[in-house]
Amino acid sequence: MQYQKQKTTVALLSIISNTTLTTLKLVTGFLTGSISVLSEAAHSSMDLIASIIAFFAVRISGRRPDVEHPFGHGKVEDISALAEALLIFVAAIWIVIESIHKLANPQPLETVGWGVLVMLFSVVANIIVSQMLFRVGKKTESPALIADAWHLRTDVYTAAGVFTGLTIIWAGGFLFPSVNLKWIDPVAAIGVALLICKAAYQLTSGAIRDLVDTSQPPNELLWLSDYLNSWYPTVRSIHRVRTRKSGPSRFIDLHVVVDPSMTVTDSHDITEKMTTDIKNKYSGTDLTVHIEPCDGQCDQTCLDGCLLNKEERQTIQKVSSSQG
Repeated sequence: MQYQKQKTTVALLSIISNTTLTTLKLVTGFLTGSISVLSEAAHSSMDLIASIIAFFAVRISGRRPDVEHPFGHGKVEDISALAEALLIFVAAIWIVIESIHKLANPQPLETVGWGVLVMLFSVVANIIVSQMLFRVGKKTESPALIADAWHLRTDVYTAAGVFTGLTIIWAGGFLFPSVNLKWIDPVAAIGVALLICKAAYQLTSGAIRDLVDTSQPPNELLWLSDYLNSWYPTVRSIHRVRTRKSGPSRFIDLHVVVDPSMTVTDSHDITEKMTTDIKNKYSGTDLTVHIEPCDGQCDQTCLDGCLLNKEERQTIQKVSSSQG
């Protein structure tokens, strides 16, 4: 399938990056005793699990439709995105609990400089990898890769926050040794939790939207409407337009009303042209067109999608009545 190798490659890169960062943060967190660094380790471990889920999701979603899955395997990516979002919520809850405990029982931090260096490395690494995931995810319209990219982008913001907090504590130890700055560490961790909860909510809502077959977004529906209306006067009415997404794939079905004297070949050509044009705009689209004759017997559904003006409709109805 198109772009499949590229999707798999960046998903694997995300696994390698998250494995490295999780290990570094865990070791540094235990050495320094920093709850914010340990919270980042928990966050990165969730990222690692999410990247593994995304890796298998893009592999499975790339399989061709089969007898048991005639519409393909795209929903696997939506399920993956939802699972990743739930993992973020779990990490956020753990961070808040640990941070509150740390505020109630503050302890001195050791070798804070290592924490500063590891957080800086985490920021740079995640910026690079998340940019790659976003680029490929948007290019291939992969919910799993985009969700994984949001995981890492959130990690950029949170690691930057922890980096700032540890830097203040580290510098303050030299400049203001008598000032208690230990509270900054758990407060920074709570800030981490709030930020990743926001990302989790956005991922959850997006994944659920596609899992319950919500229509395509308004901007896509507007383009589709303008395109279909451009078929006047060859097409007389377009109605019962339904759209949904399944992972990177779109499914559209609609009813097209044409002159009853039109040949089967001509009506087939209309279907082929529509399919080609829509796929050129949105790759991976599966279009189903139902051709109907315009017999002048217009129900409300047909009228709602009618492209003819009032006079043209009345003329067709008169001709139909006279022939009847």
